[in-house]
Amino acid sequence: MLERRDTYSELYRDFRWQIPDRFNIGVAVSDRWAMQDPQRVAIIAGRAEGPAAELTFGELAARSNALANALTGFGIRPGDRVALLLPQGFATAISHVAIYKAGAVAVPLALLFGAEALEYRLHTAGVSAVVTNADGAARIAGIRDRLPRLTSVISVDGGSPGVEEFDKLISDHDKVFAARDTGPDDPALMIFTSGTTGPPKGALHGHRVLLGHLPGVQYHHEFFPQPGDRTWTPADWAWAGGLLNILLPSLYFGVTVVASPAEKFDPEAALALAERFKVRNAFIPPTALRMLKSIGRIRDRYDLSFRTVASGGESLGRETYEWGEAELGLTINEFYGQTECNIVLSSCAALGVTRAGAIGLPVPGHRVAVINEDGQPVKQGETGQIAVARPDPVMFLEYWQNPEATEKKFIGDWMTTGDQGIVDEDGYIHFFGRDDDVITSAGYRIGPGEIEDCLTGHPAIALAAAVGKPDALRTEIVKAYVVLKSGHAPGDALAAEIRDWVKTRLSAHEYPREIEFVESMPLTTTGKVIRRIFRDRAKEEAAAETAT
Repeated sequence: MLERRDTYSELYRDFRWQIPDRFNIGVAVSDRWAMQDPQRVAIIAGRAEGPAAELTFGELAARSNALANALTGFGIRPGDRVALLLPQGFATAISHVAIYKAGAVAVPLALLFGAEALEYRLHTAGVSAVVTNADGAARIAGIRDRLPRLTSVISVDGGSPGVEEFDKLISDHDKVFAARDTGPDDPALMIFTSGTTGPPKGALHGHRVLLGHLPGVQYHHEFFPQPGDRTWTPADWAWAGGLLNILLPSLYFGVTVVASPAEKFDPEAALALAERFKVRNAFIPPTALRMLKSIGRIRDRYDLSFRTVASGGESLGRETYEWGEAELGLTINEFYGQTECNIVLSSCAALGVTRAGAIGLPVPGHRVAVINEDGQPVKQGETGQIAVARPDPVMFLEYWQNPEATEKKFIGDWMTTGDQGIVDEDGYIHFFGRDDDVITSAGYRIGPGEIEDCLTGHPAIALAAAVGKPDALRTEIVKAYVVLKSGHAPGDALAAEIRDWVKTRLSAHEYPREIEFVESMPLTTTGKVIRRIFRDRAKEEAAAETAT
């Protein structure tokens, strides 16, 4: 954990990892606090309006013990995979803790997955049990005969033929459970990659993954926790960002988490929720921040209590960075990581580590560089691939049953990310985008994130995606796909205005030479724009134009 220092250099220099020989995530996030302060509130669940409920650490420990007893009664053994298909809420946290205590491996899955995506992940992981709700149970029923290893389905909405009832299992089982004596490298969690560049892979993590996240969380939330801190994120707890940036670290530190089960981000409802529950520390992905930005003046309408706001998953961009200062009254701390190795770069405004358009510097405890194809660090200002040195407590153990993909992830002791970046003269790393997302135009390498951020600064634009469209003269041109705000109509005049908007704010080689207005933006379950869809569309358009 971080001990406060006056400067970043001192903090980075003095940090030392302290990983114990034995560690169990479930015990660390519930039983510790249940013994010290059982009435301390672990989770508040509610929406912007209506009833709210609280779960104490004492209740979290007891209910997770009962569920762990139920799981072992179903034959779940250490190393077996148990999936969670649930929104934010008490049952999700209880299930995670129970799975870790039982020594099993939690496999969080997004409720938005369709039947095919769900079947792929359940089958690939060899899941033995699923904890879900009525909707999830119905979808699983349609594919269950193709999942031979799946023996138990548990629903939080009541039982049915072939489905166990969550609350009944907890009431029927002993509230005392001897948690498995796990080590930091024992498997605890499998999170599937988003699949933006190929079939999703199961990134397997050990119990140490939580300890590996703690310095980054403390850093971008500016020496978290502080008295009165209370956390929230609109990100699904099935995503590494929601689970390992907010839920588990907050519980580890005894900080109350606000849970809201909304499956679709609503900017007005999100702000009302943050106001109602006096959220102090939020993780809000860039796409969600841009949606907040699109609704206009915030400080005049909401009495917010934010002490820190962190953002990651995509490039934040200068426009959104400056909007945060103006509208939220604070500096948004951008961070960077992947499902395989999260929160390894970050900003921390409290230490003066912040720069518009840059991610930040390596988080204490992590070695990060921008490297070339030979695994050598590139010079300042040169483009390369962001990489993380092993060993590292936050790094994944392997891709589940995929040794070839695991081996390809590394160049020597550098874990490659597939993300392009540069290092500036002060050591700040700037994110361009994934290898496939970087646009090559007239000899320039252009990152789409900065363009998209600039586009959403236009008063008519709600969301945007920038991709490279093949071009005989320039190799590629920048093409933008734009979703307009309500009250704005597409047209040639608006397209010309948008092109000039980017040209005057960024540079002449980065502006979108083509703009297409679309009704909606395809997003992954983690809120990232699926540029691949637009990239393929642009290639097809270019091919058709060449043919004619």
